[in-house]
Amino acid sequence: MGNSGAGVSAGTFKILVENGEYRLHNRGDIAMMAITVERLRERWPRARIGMLTDEPRVLRGLLPQVEPVVSRTGGHWGRSGLAGMMDEQAGVHLIGPAALQWRAMTDMPKRHLRDATDRARREVHRLTLRDLRPAPTGLDLPPVPAALAASDLVVALGGSYLTDVDPRQAHRTLNLLEAAQHHGIPNVMTGQGLGPIHDPELRRRAAEVLPDVDLIAVREGRYGPALLAELGVPADRILVTGDDAVEFAYRVRRSAIGADLGVCLRISKKSKVSDAARDTLTTVLRREAGDLDVALAPLIVSEHEDEDRRHTLPLLADATRTRPALARTGTAQDLVRQVARCRVVVTSAYHLALFALSQGIPAVAVTASRYYDDKFHGLADAFDSATADAGLRIVHLDVDNLDAELTRAVRQLWESAPEVRDTLQQRAVEQIDAGRAGLDRVAGLVAGGEAGPVTVAEPRQGD
Repeated sequence: MGNSGAGVSAGTFKILVENGEYRLHNRGDIAMMAITVERLRERWPRARIGMLTDEPRVLRGLLPQVEPVVSRTGGHWGRSGLAGMMDEQAGVHLIGPAALQWRAMTDMPKRHLRDATDRARREVHRLTLRDLRPAPTGLDLPPVPAALAASDLVVALGGSYLTDVDPRQAHRTLNLLEAAQHHGIPNVMTGQGLGPIHDPELRRRAAEVLPDVDLIAVREGRYGPALLAELGVPADRILVTGDDAVEFAYRVRRSAIGADLGVCLRISKKSKVSDAARDTLTTVLRREAGDLDVALAPLIVSEHEDEDRRHTLPLLADATRTRPALARTGTAQDLVRQVARCRVVVTSAYHLALFALSQGIPAVAVTASRYYDDKFHGLADAFDSATADAGLRIVHLDVDNLDAELTRAVRQLWESAPEVRDTLQQRAVEQIDAGRAGLDRVAGLVAGGEAGPVTVAEPRQGD
């Protein structure tokens, strides 16, 4: 199958990983990356794992086991042999940590300059090698990465980028998968949150490419499988596994129930929240924290354009008791440890709800868009529709009596937190097992692939 057998027999098996977060600003996406890479490394201990990114130094600091494949410079594999080992050690111990610190200090001032630089780079790429297919109108896509030609397996890891609201990343991923198919390279998708897809061009491209993907593992069974069936994907290529980040959060669960009320408010083009809804959310959170005599804990998932930080921190102003916000240099593991100290979380960010549920902590999901409606309802389904109402309450921010709805959800979950804990954690274990079973199927797709023995790390509980 493509390069697979030759790559393995030569001891240079290469796995190219696509993802939806090239800038590495979202701790939820980083958690998915970490688990995906760990599982791949367990299965293929000697493989070279390359991940597409626009932040190679930051990637080295966050995921030491990964080789950066830099999209903006053509997407080439790095050096191999001794030179590659030296690059890795320098990146892990020197360049990576320094890059994380530097980004934390300068990210916001750099954003406007970076946007202008990216526009210039895209213009240069436009004049060089193009994708197999012309870019859809209005999108200036980079060429398929050069690393593809030498890869033995392509993995599009978990994300919710195959959707109308992220057309650039959706088309970029479809182009990569199509190119892999063209070269006979096994190509799979893991932990995917799909849709909604109504745009005619994106839907057409998805129907052209996805039926030939060797395996598509989806986060939930409520929307993903039906959408894939509509697009012509055979049922035997679809697997429901849950989100890869479930295992990341489950490992740091605590034996004791937390005492904080966690909160994250994200306002972005994907998550639109009115001023009135934000004011009501502020009132309810401060009042409930005061009545319960607990601390409000700001939980920052995404640092992209400060979309979580700048909208969450004002909710805590004048609150009686609060926890400090995670530093910009804080890791995904730091975040899930903060979540572990909560009894309930209130969030408009999907991965924060997932981090909570995976540890047995109920969540109130607030939503104001179809995009997040689907994500949260799918998450409820993944944690079992029979108990989802007890573990995840979904509140639409445009309901007539938002104050009463939010108050009722917070109070009911606060009371029921001890009762739903074990059930939610069991659903997390089932998803972890399903995700690992999915990787077993991926291993079977690689012709001649000598997968190493799988050693599953014993889940550990947080402090």
